Amino acid sequence: MSNEDTAVRSAPDVHRLSRWLGEQGLPGGDGDLVVARIPGGSQNQLYELRSGAERLVLRAAPSHASPERAARMLREYELVRALAGTDVPHARVHAATTDTGILGQPFYVMDHVDGWSPMQGGWAAPFDTDLEARAGLATQLVDGIARLSRVDWRAGGLEGFGRPDGFHDRQVDRWLSYLDSYAFRELPGLEVAADWLRTHRPRDYRPGILHGDYQFANVMYGHGAPARLAAIVDWEMATIGDPLLDLGWALIAWPPEGDDMTESRYLDYAGMPSRDDLLEHYATVSGRGVEDIDYYVILARFKLAVVLEQSVARAAASGGDPRVARFDGIVLELLRKAAELTRSTSLT
Repeated sequence: MSNEDTAVRSAPDVHRLSRWLGEQGLPGGDGDLVVARIPGGSQNQLYELRSGAERLVLRAAPSHASPERAARMLREYELVRALAGTDVPHARVHAATTDTGILGQPFYVMDHVDGWSPMQGGWAAPFDTDLEARAGLATQLVDGIARLSRVDWRAGGLEGFGRPDGFHDRQVDRWLSYLDSYAFRELPGLEVAADWLRTHRPRDYRPGILHGDYQFANVMYGHGAPARLAAIVDWEMATIGDPLLDLGWALIAWPPEGDDMTESRYLDYAGMPSRDDLLEHYATVSGRGVEDIDYYVILARFKLAVVLEQSVARAAASGGDPRVARFDGIVLELLRKAAELTRSTSLT
């Protein structure tokens, strides 16, 4: 057992956690709880909870989280709980608490997912060498959000969870206002993309659940071929909006249009199906039209660039942060490609 495991298991707060688990009727409440930190995830803290053969996962807001950030943790729990009984792959949630006397921050407990993430060293075997099998990972990626887009969010108790009315009317000015609070340099392509987005809003907008950060980094797959999506994870940015933005997000750097996006890709896309094939699959499963997909790709690039630029600005103000050094190039590439797509798209 690692020193970290030993330190966490013997910490006093684990005893409080064990007591709370017992009150919820969950494994680990009888004193045999072992807690181990799960690496990865810069935004929130993940812990594996082991009690005999039982395994659960605890997701907590970071210790330095603001009250608003902590509240988002409970919104995430509310959203995932609404997915119970649907065909959307997700980790079932069990209980949540705002009681900071247990761990110091709000948290919730969910099922442990037996699977792997592309962020744990890239494509797992056999997808690292079998390109035909790897293509299935992309199809499953898109399948997950196609299923999510079909969920009846009102029936799931999510009325009031977001502000779906006027979703597209708010996007550009909201994110430009956000950028204004930390802007420190010129961003070529920003205004081109913003002006185009204002005048090319989608023709057919149907509100649904929006994950908000949908990409290979935020899903888990089952072990072995054929590809199987085991769970969509990291729901912190979820809201009620336009589900097609998740599709645009997934296709931010997709071939062939995105083949020159060397900064924004963190995985090898060799063997992946064409964008047209993925659009067809999404349309078939979701029942939604994909004719305006270029709008969603441009909006996804625009929004992600604005979000990442905040980290770039902070690093510049503090003398640099090696953890976000790559973001500088990603921001500029995203906006360059967003502007390029406004000029090459067939949308009028």
